[in-house]
Order: sequence, then C-alpha cells, then structure tokens
Amino acid sequence: MSLTRRDFASRSALTGAGVVLAGSVGALATAPQALASTDTGSAEEARGQGHGHGHHHGGVGYGPLVPDPDGILALPAGFRYEIVTYCGRTKLETGEYTPSNHDGTAAFEGPRGTTLLVNNHELAGPRTKWDHPVPLTEGLVYDPAAAGGCTVVEVRRGGHVAEWVGIAGTATNCAGGSTPWGTWLTCEETEDKAGKNGMTKDHGYVFEVDPEDRRANRNPKPVKALGRYAHEAVVVDPKRGHLYLTEDASGPNGLFYRWTPPEGFRHGRGRLRTLADDAGVLEAFKCFDSGGKFVDDLSRATKTGTVYGVDWVEVPDRDARTTSVRKQFTDGQVTRARKLEGMWWADGGAYVVSSFARDESPRPHDGQVWFYDPKRRTLTLKVLLGVNPDPSADGAFDGPDNITVSPYGGLVIAEDGDGVQHLFGATDSGRTYPIARNELNIGSEEEPEYSEFTGVTFSPDGRTLYANIQTPGIMLAITGPWKRHKRGN
Repeated sequence: MSLTRRDFASRSALTGAGVVLAGSVGALATAPQALASTDTGSAEEARGQGHGHGHHHGGVGYGPLVPDPDGILALPAGFRYEIVTYCGRTKLETGEYTPSNHDGTAAFEGPRGTTLLVNNHELAGPRTKWDHPVPLTEGLVYDPAAAGGCTVVEVRRGGHVAEWVGIAGTATNCAGGSTPWGTWLTCEETEDKAGKNGMTKDHGYVFEVDPEDRRANRNPKPVKALGRYAHEAVVVDPKRGHLYLTEDASGPNGLFYRWTPPEGFRHGRGRLRTLADDAGVLEAFKCFDSGGKFVDDLSRATKTGTVYGVDWVEVPDRDARTTSVRKQFTDGQVTRARKLEGMWWADGGAYVVSSFARDESPRPHDGQVWFYDPKRRTLTLKVLLGVNPDPSADGAFDGPDNITVSPYGGLVIAEDGDGVQHLFGATDSGRTYPIARNELNIGSEEEPEYSEFTGVTFSPDGRTLYANIQTPGIMLAITGPWKRHKRGN
C-alpha cells in the first residue's frame, strides 16, 4: 500500500526539528528513545585548534587521545587495547594464518562464558591475488576460486583465543549483519559472475553463518531470495520479519532494499537457506518530501532533521541475470544514494549510512546517517558530515562506514575516509568525540596512509568494544572506563 501525501504530512508533524550542521563535523538530531549527536563547535575547534592529536570535543567523551608508543592505536587515558587476531601472525586452529582484510564483525554470547566473534574478510577476485585468503576448509567452500569468507573467533576467559573458518570461497565479504536468532549474515559486495575474475560460480549473494554450530555451515548455500548485487549490510526487523539491505555501488548509485518474507514463513536458525530462490518480495525504496515531490538521491538533503516518506518498488529480476538490479529501474522509479554502507537495528528501526557523495551525486557531503522508521515509513536524516577540507589533519570526521549503537548511549562509528582514521562516538545530546585513532602507517613517512576501521561492535556484556583495522587485518579489543552519557551532555 502506498503512503499518501496526506499520511506523510501528518506523520512528518510528529518528527522533531534537526540540528544545524556546523563546520565539517556531524550533526545528529535526537530521535525517539535514541541517540543523537553533534559537535556544535567550529571546524577549527574540531581539528583541535592546532594542538596536534590531543583534542576532544567540548568536554564530552573520554578526553584527548594519547599516542601509542607501539604505533597501532591511540586511545584516551585509562583505556587499553589487546590484539585478538593479526593477519599473517596469529593462526587458525588448522594451522593457517589469520586471513587478511578484516571487515564486518558481530559479537555473540558463546558457551561457558565465551564470546564468539564472526569476522568478514573483504577479499575480492581470485585467491592468487592474496597472500592470506580464507582457507578452503573442507565442507565449507562455496566457490574454490574465491578468496573471501569469514572466520569465527572465540575469546575465552584468561584471554585465550581460537579461530576457525565459518565459510570460504565467497567474494568481497563486507559489512553483513547479525540476526535476532543468533546467526551472522555475510554479504558479498560484488557482482562477479561465473567466468569473471576467475570465478567458477555467480557471486553477489548473502550467506548465513552459525557461530555456534559448525555443522550448520556445511555445504554453503546463498540466500538468493535476497537478491544478487553489491551487498553491503543487512538488518532484521524482529517484529515484522523484514530484512533491510544496503548496496554499495555507483554508475548509477546504489539502492536501499527491503525483503518481505512469504506468508507463513518463520525466521530461525538455518531457515533462510531453505527458501526458494524467488521466495518473498524484494523491493527498492522510493522517497518523496513533505510536498509529495520525488527525491532522486539522498544527497539532496542538506539539513539534519530532513524527513522523507518511503514507498517500495518491486525488483523485476532479483538475480540480475542480464542487468544489474540497480540498473533495472529508470529515473523517477527509485531513490539512489552513494556508498550505502553500514546499518544497525535499534530503537524500532534501522540506522543507515551513506558514507560520502561526490561528482556521482547531486550534492557533495562527507557522510550521512539516516533512520528508517518502518511503522511510520519515514526516513530521517540524523547525521550530516560536511566535506572535510583537510583529511590529513586530526579532528574532523568523515566517511562513516560500519556503525553500532552503544550500550552507554549514542552511536559508535567507524571512519572510512581520507587521511586520518578514527572510531568516534556521538552522544544522545548531539556531540561527537574521538574514541580511537589508527596510528599504523601502511604508507611511507613522506606519504602516510592509514587503513579504515571496520567491524565495530560491543561484546554481549558491554565491557569490550571490538573493532578492526582492515589492512593488514587486525582485530582489536578495547576496554576502559566506559560511562553512560547523561542526557544534556
């Protein structure tokens, strides 16, 4: 059923006003029962007013970041990190080295007090391209030509770590997402078909991985009902059963999708792999403003608090047999957005990231976070990052990617922009602050380069924040004096 202009106007009146964007830092309007956050200081304040790396924003957060003598991770005073896995150094149970290019991660409560972390490895193309692809563990391989997949990392009391393969032979495993029934959905961010880039099977699918039951992962089967395209992230609406999915693609820009299960279908461990390839309905979103005007691209929004109504348009050929899914729609049929990235389900809806926009979009920006409310069928702009004029300077944040909702209030966001890379937080009153800075220079002294952060997620007990440095592939466990942010801070 379409959402009428009258319905949308009445629902829009219930949505609070946004916060004005300040400088090149974010502005996040308060959402019902949820986050919020912005730093309302100037761009100069955001960059630390020339005080180098030791800045923080307006008294919120945990104070300035302290440089790491080991050159890996700068943290506030009182915080510490431990390396959980490290590509080429730590090893799997079977003796191979930890694969490279860590990406999306989720933490699950394991047996006997353990924590189970499922870690994607974003490895594109053939296995010969990579020094440390995901090992082809017998029974867990989809396509023996592909380098990607995910591993399961078990952290036990006393710090003992074990790691094994969850799925292998998949490609470009990016953000993914956890399910309410305790499994992981790993997403392929590619459209490679059999015969391209050395692949022997079609790719661009979602696969389910069970972190507890290794037998459940045997004979991997793609969930083709969710479509074949450059998947980024997925979340599950536990009330209605819908799955929401993002697409990181351009030429044209990607889409935001909703999959509706077939009548009578019940979610649960392993149920998705039982679906027929055409089960349920896969749709792409179409937005319009309060005046009923169609919105062609999410970059059109220039103020936080902007609210769009959402309709859904069925995908003609979800397996993209001849034409990429996003190219099956003409102008005016669907809304697009550049680099639709991480998602997190909380507060009764989905937080959705558009990482940045440039010439391929109507208006440039350095990051957006939206909130989709399925009950009202509205999309509200919560975070808007202006174009960062100097990514090499520490302070201004840009390029949000993976996100999580913090048990202490607000968001934690992994940065995937240019220059300096951070984990940063956003309080429920509208202010941003740094949590960590990547100090591992994979470039040169003359031209430093710092890999993106990925896989940000808290442990089930909320005491440990896990995050990855994608290149070379390091999983980190961050602990310290976490505090609940009081409203008004």
